[in-house]
Amino acid sequence: MATTAVRVARRSRDYVRVSGPEAASYLDRMLSNEVESLDLDAAREALLLTPKARVVAPLVVWRRGHDDFLLLTEPGLGATVCATLTRARFATKAQIEPEEHTSLLVLGTGEGGIPNRAYGVPAVELLDAEPPPAAVEIGEDELELLRIRARTPAWGKEVDERVLPAEAGLDERAVSFTKGCYPGQEPVARLHYRGRPNRGLRLLRLEGDELPAYDAELELDGKTVGRITSAVRDGEGDGVLALAYVRREVPAEATLRTGSRAATQLH
Repeated sequence: MATTAVRVARRSRDYVRVSGPEAASYLDRMLSNEVESLDLDAAREALLLTPKARVVAPLVVWRRGHDDFLLLTEPGLGATVCATLTRARFATKAQIEPEEHTSLLVLGTGEGGIPNRAYGVPAVELLDAEPPPAAVEIGEDELELLRIRARTPAWGKEVDERVLPAEAGLDERAVSFTKGCYPGQEPVARLHYRGRPNRGLRLLRLEGDELPAYDAELELDGKTVGRITSAVRDGEGDGVLALAYVRREVPAEATLRTGSRAATQLH
């Protein structure tokens, strides 16, 4: 019987360790998701937010020990995470320091590492590990194609200082609405319970093979209704797949345009 080769990919990361007798309670007060309830060796997505609910850093929180947590974030954000957590720590008994590791994504399995749900397939993230024997290493374009198909927002593309968590769908995967207070909780909860975001992420297929510019405008009936944030050539079909913020009132079946190109919304 033929077997499917394991696919792996390198993942750039920054890492921050938070440890000490009050580490769990401190992170629970600072992050958007529950930390104290994490089981040993379990992981959970969370956000570090400003008081106005703008994203400082997306995180994966991994509980390595009872009082030992590793925060995995995006390249270049480690120093910001360290500084933000240290500034608010005051007399809390928790140490905050950067760590150095390498991350390897293993696609097609949900066991044996830190779970990763960004690519639409079961996957885990291994630290300081070599690829399994006979593994097939995929490149950035293929990994980006998986991410876009899965409609997963990425830092610096879909997620920046202009975006609220609910607009990117991050409230569904990185926010707890039952935990205690944290910076940014009030505007996050207010939008969740009393309103809806004015825009949201949608998956598009663009005509042609040329990649659109970042923030390229999307139009409907001559009016700007959105902007493109990520795009990659479709390895299994014609055209380009893209993620875009589109206004809520735009019908899902409407064909949009970017310049002279048609942009079909996918469901």
